[in-house]
Amino acid sequence: MGTTIRRAVIPAAGLGSRLLPLTKAIPKEMLPVGDKPVIEHTVRELVASGITDITIVVSGGKNLIQDHFRPNPALAEQLRADGKDDYADAVEEVAELARRGHITYLDQHGPYGNGTPVLNATRNFGDEPCLVLWPDDVFVSDIPRAQQLIRAYETTHCPVLALMPMDPADAPRYGVPVVKEDLDDGLLRITGLVEKPKPEDAPSVFAAIGGYVITPAIVEELRELTRRWYEHRTGEVYLTDAINAYAARRAVYGQVIQGRWYDTGNPAAYLVAQFAHALAHPDYGPILRQLATDISTRPSTDTTT
Repeated sequence: MGTTIRRAVIPAAGLGSRLLPLTKAIPKEMLPVGDKPVIEHTVRELVASGITDITIVVSGGKNLIQDHFRPNPALAEQLRADGKDDYADAVEEVAELARRGHITYLDQHGPYGNGTPVLNATRNFGDEPCLVLWPDDVFVSDIPRAQQLIRAYETTHCPVLALMPMDPADAPRYGVPVVKEDLDDGLLRITGLVEKPKPEDAPSVFAAIGGYVITPAIVEELRELTRRWYEHRTGEVYLTDAINAYAARRAVYGQVIQGRWYDTGNPAAYLVAQFAHALAHPDYGPILRQLATDISTRPSTDTTT
């Protein structure tokens, strides 16, 4: 099996129910973080990491994603005619990003669960490994998360999960890896994941935070889980279940990611991601800091006694 990873899958078929009613008409992947929709942050990360084939798995009502990345020469031409060259450049740059990532779209079909879009997308990947990244995560790091995962795969030639250190009290929110061996530089041999354990039952102090290198053997595990689902029609098909089944017999690794992770999948996390991104901006950061200072020092207007 070769070491070069050139393909990636972005599952983007979810309803975004935790963000309703905001996501009633707007796909959660198109909500802005800074001046870009959140899915564009993911695409940029992949292209910056050398990925040249990106499959975005969608469902009904996700046309805005395609529209965002689709070239729009008429709009760019109108902007230039109006003397707005910077805006025209920005529009064309997004289309160029999609060209470099060779984005294709695939409609999701099959049972519920986050393993289904991965199986849909990888049917024609042959013996190639690929990256899987969720479209509601934003990573800020000197080396893109995707590139860190690729490096771990090139070292191990095995499936790799993205990990972050966690407060043990947060264990009920995550899948927590069972660590067998620490190989230094954040690379860990793991034997499986425990989903949302109690803090006292957490097998390690790391959390799996949504980034994977998967191999054809993981896809085979997904195919078997899907076959069983069609026999019994119960539950959902999860990528972590396939990884656990694989890890029971073969090596799986976790890579502790260097950087900051921002989830946008619920209202509070989305606001934090927005605020953190704005604070880091050279123009917007000073404005927000001044606003926070003004609000914190403003005399209270509460007249209740």
